[in-house]
Amino acid sequence: MRDFQTELNLRKQQYLYRSRRLTTSPQAPLMQIDGREVISFCSNDYLGLANHPAVIEAFQRTASEMGVGAGAAHLINGHSHYHHKLEGALAEFVGAERALLFSTGYMANLGIVQALAGRGDKIFADRLNHASLIDGARLSGARIHRYSHRDLSALEQLLDQHSAKQRIIMTDGVFSMDGDIAPLSELMRLANSHDAWLLVDDAHGLGVLGENGRGSLETAAVLPQENLILMGTLGKAFGAAGAFVAGSEALIEYLIQTARTYIFTTAMPAATAAAAIASLKIIQTEPQRRARLNHLIAHFRSQAIALGIGLVESSTPIQCVICGDSRSAVDVSQNLWDAGFLVTAIRPPTVPKGTARLRITLSSEHSEAQIDQLLATMKGLD
Repeated sequence: MRDFQTELNLRKQQYLYRSRRLTTSPQAPLMQIDGREVISFCSNDYLGLANHPAVIEAFQRTASEMGVGAGAAHLINGHSHYHHKLEGALAEFVGAERALLFSTGYMANLGIVQALAGRGDKIFADRLNHASLIDGARLSGARIHRYSHRDLSALEQLLDQHSAKQRIIMTDGVFSMDGDIAPLSELMRLANSHDAWLLVDDAHGLGVLGENGRGSLETAAVLPQENLILMGTLGKAFGAAGAFVAGSEALIEYLIQTARTYIFTTAMPAATAAAAIASLKIIQTEPQRRARLNHLIAHFRSQAIALGIGLVESSTPIQCVICGDSRSAVDVSQNLWDAGFLVTAIRPPTVPKGTARLRITLSSEHSEAQIDQLLATMKGLD
């Protein structure tokens, strides 16, 4: 038998041990965590919708009407009219023929890749893709070729060298640990010229990027097409929970028939779907939230640069400060916690060895004063 305690002790010695903090307040910049009030800079609630009154009201009203649990999978009797309405609204929002709900983004990516790829097929994946894309590729049984981060020349060379009946290019839209954006127009061009699918995980772009909040594909002016698959989550900028896949009518119908993580799991609660519908309406009708967020991103970066704080290049709400080794990242994170800020230390294997970092995420609900306080405290820790 494995000696779990020895392995856990080793993790602690290597500063890789992870602990949970106990939250007793809603998602917001100012939170009650572990019995104290702190300013949080680590939530993915980019537009402040997780605690929005209209979203809460939609959830509560629908829970009173439909109950709490969906009761079964979508293909049994768990697919309510709220799920159906949300799928239609999401498809229209991103300009796709159809959309399909999944319980989580992780399950969506596993389901897509395993349904579309198998032995003899080829997957071409950015090295910094999210774990769910990596695991989906591994479980599919297809041959995986990883290309250097955002390296189009390396990808094109791999595509030229490795033919297959089915080929899938996989990428994050916004890379979750760096905050940079994939070169989607160029990736779409390569997919088209090499008869490949392009799967984009835009968990951190939808609602945030683009004039209409349609994400990194809108920013890159990439229009829906037969070989484009979009995966988006509802637990980040949407402030709810769950995920969806958008694409052609034939693709979505095929996933309904074959995606195991769709077929063999209980549907999300109807109340969650109703909450996401309310969130989508706010995203579509309140562009000032994105404008406010973009203003805060620019303010954060300009103030950090003025203070001499080095940042990873990013125009998104994900802003990173590389610490290098895990101990340094943990120590700075703890010092910030002691000063009243929650900023998570991100360590291997989430990021490559030697690139442990502070991952700071901004929300439209933050104030400039809170950002300035954080940066002043970080500068004082130098």
